Formats: sequence, C-alpha cells, structure tokens
Amino acid sequence: MLDNLNRHVLLPLAAARTRSRHLDYFRHLKRTQFDPPAVVAARQLAALKAVLHHAWDTVPFYRRAWAAAGVHPLDVKQLSDLDAFPVVTKADLRTHAADMLSTAYAGAKLRVKQTSGSTGVSVTVKVDERAVQWKAACTLRSDEWSGWRLGQRVAKVWGDTGGDYVGWKGKLRQRLVDRAVYLNTMGVTDERIAAFVAAAGPRPGLLFGHAHSLYLLAAKLDKKGVLNVRPSGVIATAMVLHDYQRAVIERVFGTPVTNRYGCEEVSLIASECEHHKGLHVNADGVFTEVMANDRDAAGKLLVTDLVNLAMPLIRYQVGDVVEAGSRACPCGRGLPILERVEGREADYVVTPDGRFVSGISLTDHFATLIAGAEQVQIVQEEVSHLRLRIVRGDAFTDGSRREIARLVAATFGPAMRHDVELVDAIPQEPSGKYRFCISKPARDHLQAMSA
Repeated sequence: MLDNLNRHVLLPLAAARTRSRHLDYFRHLKRTQFDPPAVVAARQLAALKAVLHHAWDTVPFYRRAWAAAGVHPLDVKQLSDLDAFPVVTKADLRTHAADMLSTAYAGAKLRVKQTSGSTGVSVTVKVDERAVQWKAACTLRSDEWSGWRLGQRVAKVWGDTGGDYVGWKGKLRQRLVDRAVYLNTMGVTDERIAAFVAAAGPRPGLLFGHAHSLYLLAAKLDKKGVLNVRPSGVIATAMVLHDYQRAVIERVFGTPVTNRYGCEEVSLIASECEHHKGLHVNADGVFTEVMANDRDAAGKLLVTDLVNLAMPLIRYQVGDVVEAGSRACPCGRGLPILERVEGREADYVVTPDGRFVSGISLTDHFATLIAGAEQVQIVQEEVSHLRLRIVRGDAFTDGSRREIARLVAATFGPAMRHDVELVDAIPQEPSGKYRFCISKPARDHLQAMSA
C-alpha cells in the first residue's frame, strides 16, 4: 500500500514542492525507450547539433579549441562527423574549468559535482538544474529494468549515508518518500551489516551498491547463513562486476544482478536490461564513441553529454575501456549497446580495528580532499600500514601532508600508519586497468571467506 501511495501521491507532491519535472521526464522516457534505433539516432543527432552550437556560441574553451582544429558545429551532418572534433581530457577539465562554463549560465545556481572517479584524478563539473532533473529521470528508467518499481524501498550499500536527511523534515522524507536505508561503505562491520539488514527488511524493493560492496555483503551473509533477504531488484555499479561476484550476489539474494555503468561527470552512461545481455546506452542523455585500437574490439570511451548546457562535456575521455555492440537486444529497446566495460577496479581496505572501507568510496570521500594531489593511489600491503602514491600538483604543500595524516587517522583509525610516496605518474596495470586502491589483506580476507 505504501509503495503505491509513494508512487502516485507522495513522490509527485515532493516533485511539485521543489518544482522538479523529473517525474514528467521519467514518464516520457518510458514511452520512448522502445523507439527503433533509427529514431533514437535521429534524436541524438538533433541533440548533438544543439549542444555543439550552444558550446560554440557560449563556451570560450570549445570555440578556441575547435577554431584551432579547423572544425565548426555546421560540419556535423551525421553522428560520425563528430570524430573530427578534439578530445577533452581530465587534464583539460582541471586546467580550463573556468573557460568550460557557458556564459549563458553566468550567475545561475548550478549543482557542483566533484569526484576523483576510478582514475584517482580529481575533477569538478557544474550541472544546470534541468540537466539534473533529466539525468534523474534517465536513471529511474534504467533502475526499473532491474525489477524495482518507483516508490519501493531502496537499500543502499554506499559511501553516502544519507547525511542530507537532517531534522524532522529530512527524516520524514527519508522514511516516507525516498525510503532509503544505508550501509556506510566507509566502515563496514558485522554489526553494521546486521543493522542494515534489519532496517531493509526481508523484501526491499531494491538493493543497490558498488559491485565489490554488494559482493562483500553477500559473502558475509552467506558465511552467516543469512539467506532470507529477497529484493525485487539488485543493481551493481561504480566498478567492474566480475562473473564470480555476480554468481555469489545472485545466489545469496535470489535475483539477477543488473549491472549499471556511469560516472559522476555525466551520470548514467549505460545499464543492463532484464535480459542481462550487454548494457543499453543512455542515448537520451549521452552520445558515446569508442576509440578503436589495433588489438581487439574494445577501446577508450568518449562521452558527449547531451543535456548539461551549463558546462558541456563534448568527446570527454572518461578513462574506461569499453566494447560497443551492433546487435539488437531481445528486449526490443532501440537504445545502443555496450557489450562490456573494463577499467574500474578498487579493493577494500581493512583497518586495524577490523572495519572494511570501500576503495571506490575513498575516491570521493578521501582523494578529493587532498589539496594539490593530481592523482592518488592507495596501496595496503599489511593491515596496519598504507602507502599513498601521489602525483603532486603546484598546490601540494606541507599542509597537504598534514591533511593526509588527518584523513588517514579519521578514516582508518589512529593505529593505521602511512607513508607518502611522490611519483611522476601512476601507471596502469598490464591489463590496461588503473587500480585506485590495492589491498592484499582485503583480497586475502575475501578469498578466505569464499573458500
């Protein structure tokens, strides 16, 4: 009863109160998701042309870069014409952030997103309000592919523990509208897992979290024989979902895992549908390209944000490797497909007092807080010691070192020792993957649990 009340009454009232149109967009996107591929492509081309002209007219960075490259928005007659335009990197985003803001949004209230993502490189993106609402609608549409339905409870295994729900109004919204409970991945313990499971109940609508966090939760519940948590849907995101992890999660929770892929800079990029045969690109929000290489079908992903006009990202190199597909999905949706996504890896860290801290959560709740750190990698070779490998920028000072010491103590406990190793670059592994967090003790613990 509360699910329907929330879906049809409480959520619309909350959206009206904040003047958000995301539920209107959500209904529209549900109607158009089965449009044929040609219709989807035509819609993308129209959106792409609009954002290119907007960027040329109002964004100094693009006008300057495109003029130097000898390209103009009028050159784009079909989607493939975009490959003549320069690629935007994280270094561009860090160096030219001010020039990447649209003058049309000068003085506007914008959402600020800061992340170090899977590469350990901290970047900041600003998003206009309409784009925020559209992106939320795109995410809701793909979330329902998992079996969850709008209005149902959500159990989140995540680094954000709902800090926005303060005061009686915030707590009331969390309980009746958002209906979210959290397991804080910045410090997972058996006691916190037990409290999370009790709060979520035996049948939460959705179990959502980082792939390795869901695997840790499933492995620990399996070890304790707790097999009565049966969500309507499970969504794994933020990093690579390995086959062995998928198998354990699905066995423990009794439902297929929906693999979802995105990044903080552009939000949702792609998601599995109910057939779990590749990931559908969020073509209503982004246009994707794959930079081909000579070795195999996979290549570096470029993403163009089709909706954020405040700070457009055009041919943005996310840092991940993907393989694009050309086949049709049995579900009948006309959205393009990514066959696989590679490149996002981060271990947990085990603290001396026995807590588990998610490596992927550390990218946003640790790495972004170190002033002057252009790239960060955390290496744990023993339980009581961390090595922080840092590419130092001009703003890195003795104060940065003191902030690192404070963050280590606050995050991992006073018994954790650490060293700072300044390096010129943090190389990828032979596989091409970049590991933000490497922990042999955590891997040994998980291997022992699954033995």
